[in-house]
Amino acid sequence: MAELPSKVHITSHPIFLRIRGPSVYQDEKKKMWLHHVMDTEGVLQVRLRQEDIPSGHIALTTSPETSSTMPFLWTRHPGDKYLDYMCRFWRIVHHIKEEGVEEMMLELMDDS
Repeated sequence: MAELPSKVHITSHPIFLRIRGPSVYQDEKKKMWLHHVMDTEGVLQVRLRQEDIPSGHIALTTSPETSSTMPFLWTRHPGDKYLDYMCRFWRIVHHIKEEGVEEMMLELMDDS
């Protein structure tokens, strides 16, 4: 019997991601996403990974570091991209589900 693939590409992306704490975003379905910022050869990328985090373990205010570097809100736009509150576009590099865990990579677009 053939094994099912462990990595699946997701085409249904969250409508919005709102910051809920220093490293946590929440989507419209109340799913929590941990973020990790990467600067790869001058390109700003953010890896978001869906995690089950009890709401009591999330600080409801943002830290100064987070608020100065990360958008407090991303809104889904056509063409596999998000718009942040500073009117910058972020393209979806990938959105996968591997072994039951979703991961999405966003990249700040040059023309933003």
